[in-house]
Amino acid sequence: MRHARRRIVRRTARLAAVGGLLLGATMVTRAVASEPPEVGAVPHTLAQTPSGTGAGLVTRLGTSRTAGHWVGSDGQPVVAVTDEGTAEEVRRAGAEAQVVRHSMSELKSATSTLRSAPRVPGTAWALDYPSNEVVVRGDSTVSGSDWSRLAGVAERIGGFVRMEHTRGTFTTRLNGAEPILSTAGRCSAGFNVTDGQRDFILTAGHCGPTGSVWFGDGGSEGGDGDRQVARTVAVSFPGDDFSLVAYANGGAGDGADVVAVGGGKGVRITGAGEPAVGQRVFRSGSTSGLRDGRVTALDATVNYPEGTVTGLVQTDVCAEPGDSGGPMFSEGIALGLTSGGSGDCAKGGTTFFQPLPEAMESLGVRLLVAAPEGTGPGAAPSSPAAAGGGDRNEGEGEDRDSGSAPGTAAPGAAAPVTGVSGSSLLSRLTDRRNVGPGMLVVAGSLVALVATRWIRAEQDRRAYQRRYSTTWR
Repeated sequence: MRHARRRIVRRTARLAAVGGLLLGATMVTRAVASEPPEVGAVPHTLAQTPSGTGAGLVTRLGTSRTAGHWVGSDGQPVVAVTDEGTAEEVRRAGAEAQVVRHSMSELKSATSTLRSAPRVPGTAWALDYPSNEVVVRGDSTVSGSDWSRLAGVAERIGGFVRMEHTRGTFTTRLNGAEPILSTAGRCSAGFNVTDGQRDFILTAGHCGPTGSVWFGDGGSEGGDGDRQVARTVAVSFPGDDFSLVAYANGGAGDGADVVAVGGGKGVRITGAGEPAVGQRVFRSGSTSGLRDGRVTALDATVNYPEGTVTGLVQTDVCAEPGDSGGPMFSEGIALGLTSGGSGDCAKGGTTFFQPLPEAMESLGVRLLVAAPEGTGPGAAPSSPAAAGGGDRNEGEGEDRDSGSAPGTAAPGAAAPVTGVSGSSLLSRLTDRRNVGPGMLVVAGSLVALVATRWIRAEQDRRAYQRRYSTTWR
């Protein structure tokens, strides 16, 4: 009876060990096949691939046969076309087609006419691709006579120019991710860039003229607010809205590829690109923190009190004074810099962004992004990334010899990456996407299997020894 129990125990142990081997192997296989953990606290969107498909079709078919593209509510690319023949080409390419009356050439001609009219501060216009219209908006500061005069210009252009009033006033948001201070006021750092020799902060042009000195935010009692961190070396405003701010010590330091989103968290930037109408985007600023919304129009013109800025991205993301220059991004792709808008984050509003690729190309700089482990810091090309683009390297950037203490991020980033360096050994091992748990199960099962074999062999050896000893006597 005792021998029967031992056999049952041994068999049960062997079966458990074999089962553990199979389970561990399955866990390892799934971990290897699954995507790595995402870095950052921002939800992802699925607009990158559709926007690339639409942009490619518009470029190939031309502005006389198309009138823009956007991402539909189902996440699929939609292209506005002027005839059924072009619509069939679009459908064969895998996108939806919407036949419209006016081509992109006509829409652009309308905006040119509006720009040539006498300037009216407090007005803005943009191309609304889904409605196939140019939408002109006026804020509360526009007088009745100025509005009537602009309405007359719109009427002469044609019925595809729509006039609307908007709440609040169109202002630059002077006053991002992390705050930077100067005598001109408070702005937000946008993205860190490099010309190959020095590192810079890219922020809004209206934040200050060339020569402006910037300080880190930290108050006046011995904090970073007393320490000069950068100086503005190039500005384009009005017309565009971007500026280049050179680090005082020449280097951006640790975390140069990260934008802060609040709560000590950050999102790693992996490339640069251009947004599409309908795409979900995120904006981070030092006043209102992380906010999200949709791109509502492109090629917007805004007549700020300080001057006119053209070629902007229009969104329904809210912003407030102090958010100027802060980063707009999606899926880790850098898209733009906060310029201005109307409303606030209590009631909502419209916010405009300077497209990032245009600013980098004009300044001759490249985006600082994460580099593969052991290869040093990386830089993204100044040209727009392909759809979903950028090199999606998940390793942390290396120290750029900025003179900063280890662990100190640059003002353009200034936040640790969530879930990378701060994760504990326990959390890493219990992550189902990590091969660690599977390997531990496999190792434990092998040990158990070897142990059961050894115990059986030892028991057999002792039984044989007892039997041999009895026979020898």
